[in-house]
Amino acid sequence: MEEHICMNTSVAPAESAFTTIELFAGAGGLALGIEKAGFDTLALIEVDRDAADTLKRNRPQWNVICDDIANISPLDLPEYFNIEVGQLDMLSGGAPCQAFSYAGKRLGLEDTRGTLFYHYAIFLEKLKPKTFLFENVRGLLTHDGGKTYTTITNVFENAGYTIQKKILDAWDYGNAQKRERLITIGVRNDLVGKIKIDFPEPHEYKPVLRDVLQDVPDSLGTQYSKYKRDIFALVPPGGYWRDIPEDIAKEYMKSCWYMGGGRTGILRRMSMDEPSLAVLTSPSQKQTERCHPLEPRPFTVRENARIQSFPDDWEFCGSVGSQYKQVGNAVPVNLAYDIALEIKKGLERFQCGN
Repeated sequence: MEEHICMNTSVAPAESAFTTIELFAGAGGLALGIEKAGFDTLALIEVDRDAADTLKRNRPQWNVICDDIANISPLDLPEYFNIEVGQLDMLSGGAPCQAFSYAGKRLGLEDTRGTLFYHYAIFLEKLKPKTFLFENVRGLLTHDGGKTYTTITNVFENAGYTIQKKILDAWDYGNAQKRERLITIGVRNDLVGKIKIDFPEPHEYKPVLRDVLQDVPDSLGTQYSKYKRDIFALVPPGGYWRDIPEDIAKEYMKSCWYMGGGRTGILRRMSMDEPSLAVLTSPSQKQTERCHPLEPRPFTVRENARIQSFPDDWEFCGSVGSQYKQVGNAVPVNLAYDIALEIKKGLERFQCGN
């Protein structure tokens, strides 16, 4: 069981043989898992100052570029990163989901201009890495009636890549959290058949909050108002608004009381014997609340980091609000590790001629 729970010690990278550049790096959840799998991170691009400072503080040796990617993608990228075209082993990252223009009939690269994905695609076309890892929310599959992801796959294929996709739940990969991500992996067409990459197999044990909320170091965190705290004190672990007196719930929920659906996210209190719902970018959002199982309060930054499988010595920079946002936006480290490890295995087999 122990091998599946949250990493609580410093992550030491394996012997590095393969190179990666990461775009939209955030606070480093994806990069940390990729590093642990044995990749040498050549550069990370992140526009948010606090997130970039987080990366620099924890990995001073990383080349962290705090800039708008729109300022980087027009450059001669092989010269900028001092690598040959086709030499990079993996490009990684996940551009925020944005609608495209659909100005052209082929729904290709030009239709993505003005979006952040456009710059990911430019990096892919200019660097021609052997593989790429593109992660995003599950909703990307159905965004704009499926047109957005169709355009993305067209761009990947036009850039010369064969892709495979799968929705993976972080809970299956050593994270005490239900968090689904759409994972798209690409292999350059000239290497198809030579580099075979499998998606990781789910772990036998799926951790719950009890596995990761023991002996959590003190950290920044916000509190509920006294009014809200007193109401949450009435909610049992694993419960929500239906588990308290109706008159109190109705007064708290106001107009939400008359909405349809289960509204199970309102006054939601987690249980130690279940995984967390997806960690949020804010500690208190009325229709998607995650109250601590044992105390009437939100999770602290460090508790959320544990749920996201960050090691305890990974420090976050900026205000408490910024830290919550960085942790909530991150890819769970353990999930990133399992995916990157499979990509590394594919590259190793190719390198060994198997």
